[in-house]
Amino acid sequence: MTIDDALNDLTAKSKAISAGAIFKAVKVSNEEARLSVYVPGEHVEPIREATREQAVKLIVEGLDVQIFVYDKAENPPPA
Repeated sequence: MTIDDALNDLTAKSKAISAGAIFKAVKVSNEEARLSVYVPGEHVEPIREATREQAVKLIVEGLDVQIFVYDKAENPPPA
């Protein structure tokens, strides 16, 4: 799996829970990325739970994707 595949997978898992999610991905290298997800407050924990196991599996595969899930009412996405 590539870092792009990993980001796409985590994005799809998040969109399945919160269709209106706003995403910001930053690729640090071919093995490392950050994915910020901005959603309504009630979707924060379900997305964290849905992506946690996949993020751990990615680390085992040599890919470090950090996923940060924010309540967009408290932490609006950057413009």
